[in-house]
Amino acid sequence: MPELPEVEVTRLGLLPHLPTLKIINIWWSGKKLRTPMPLQLLQRSIKQQEISTIDRRAKYLLFRMTNKAVLVVHLGMTGKLSLLQQDIPKAKHDHLALSLSNGKELRFNDSRRFGSVTVWPPDRAEEMERDFSAKEGMEPLGKEFTPQSLLALASNKKLAIKPFLMNSKYVAGIGNIYANETLFKAGIHPNTPAQHITKKQWQKIVAAAKSTLKQAIAAGGTTISDFLGSSGQPGYFQLQLNVYGKKDTPCPQCQSLVLKTELAGRATFCCPRCQPKQQPAKKPCRKKKT
Repeated sequence: MPELPEVEVTRLGLLPHLPTLKIINIWWSGKKLRTPMPLQLLQRSIKQQEISTIDRRAKYLLFRMTNKAVLVVHLGMTGKLSLLQQDIPKAKHDHLALSLSNGKELRFNDSRRFGSVTVWPPDRAEEMERDFSAKEGMEPLGKEFTPQSLLALASNKKLAIKPFLMNSKYVAGIGNIYANETLFKAGIHPNTPAQHITKKQWQKIVAAAKSTLKQAIAAGGTTISDFLGSSGQPGYFQLQLNVYGKKDTPCPQCQSLVLKTELAGRATFCCPRCQPKQQPAKKPCRKKKT
């Protein structure tokens, strides 16, 4: 599933090519994605409009138009965006194609159809974006992602730290792969209750999350040309993972075998030596009154 780095790589790959181009025509496959395709709203709000820029919030891409409308795309499980020549035949799982003023098409392909396409019309875009953003957690690459803010947010959360990091209400965009990798770098066991994480441990988590995500974005950036090519295949990251998917292989730090378990319904990988289970703090003994 595309996570924050893959979505950001897609944004960075398209950003040099789309601004100043006008959307001339809109094609839809007729098939429903995770939500119904808002074809009439697309025609009314973004057709014949110029793309001004592309932003990202969490795992959503925001294509901003010069008329203030915003096209919002979520890639879901298998979605990808490709910039192709208009005369290239559409693929089996292409569901949306935006014909552009330079003779190319921006195509959204999604084999499992878990992605979504939404439009914020010009007269309501600001209000809708404000409401949308309020429901998403803090950006892990943003200024608000600090040990202090996380410590306060997790102070009463019994949820384990791994599903806490993956909860979009708290943190936006960290999925299973990067939660595993972040906690390995920070040396913290995935089952540790979020409310038991100390400020020093949050400092390690913040540093590990930022470095892991930036590394993944940089690695994905080296293959940007692939997903802008005629194949339409996205240039996803080629990050060398430490523990994710490495069950029973030696830990790169201590050579202990990586363990695989299940936590909150997701595959979880960790090193038993580098990420020891945290023992709950003992309550102080109270002397009996005599």
